[in-house]
Amino acid sequence: MIRLSDRVEAALPAQSAVAGKKGTRRRRRLTINDIAVGAAIPIVFLVLWQMLYETGRLDANFFSSPTDIASAIGELARSGELFRDIGISLWRVVCGFAIGGTLGLIFGLLSGFSRRTEMMIDPLFQLLRMTPSLAIAPLFILWFGFGETSKVLIIAVGAYFPIYVNTVLGIRNVDNKLVEVSQVLAYSRFSQIAKLIVPSSVPSILLGVRLSLAVAWLSVVVAEMINSKSGIGYLIYFGQYNSRIDYIFVGIILFATAGKLVDSFVRYLERRLLGWRDNFKG
Repeated sequence: MIRLSDRVEAALPAQSAVAGKKGTRRRRRLTINDIAVGAAIPIVFLVLWQMLYETGRLDANFFSSPTDIASAIGELARSGELFRDIGISLWRVVCGFAIGGTLGLIFGLLSGFSRRTEMMIDPLFQLLRMTPSLAIAPLFILWFGFGETSKVLIIAVGAYFPIYVNTVLGIRNVDNKLVEVSQVLAYSRFSQIAKLIVPSSVPSILLGVRLSLAVAWLSVVVAEMINSKSGIGYLIYFGQYNSRIDYIFVGIILFATAGKLVDSFVRYLERRLLGWRDNFKG
């Protein structure tokens, strides 16, 4: 004779599987709807932009139409300049971020784990953080010339500080009660760092990575508009110097698109690395 409790236990896995499939389908529908809404808004904006341009509401001396910008993109793509400039700018950002981000993470960990180290190096870093990139760019050019070194270092300086600051904050904001629990459980110092402090600091560090990449893309504009002959920043400078408004808009669109793609990639990493947290809503 089969008991009622056995029937209930046998039905639970099937119900859980059905609920899981429904939840997956619902999340998929929500994702598709979000993408559709997110794509519809820029399309409506472009249509309104084109209409305002054709009716003369936008001055052709200061604006280009979306169709003119699309024609400029096609022109640059056919000549090969578009992909060359994108590749050069991307390479500079990668190199600058690799240098600045690595140093920011290292010094952030040192300052986060040691008050003495923070008192020694943090005041200088905070002074440098408040210095605009445009102010230090002439010095880098004077010291390292107009080659790639000065450009990469300008980007590295911009990429350094977000990771440094957020790494320090991430370590310092670890819940002290969790540290006390780890001490009660007789965790070694290495186990505390590897199993508690570093995992708890990862959200703040990843936020620093997102901000650092954003600042790196902003810094490459400064680096490439100072006596450069290639890159997206130079494309904007060329458009300004030759009154090619469409080239300026092409450069802006390229920067915005590249920044969005990089930010989306980091957010994907956040979802993969932070899914274990109960309060993560990614």
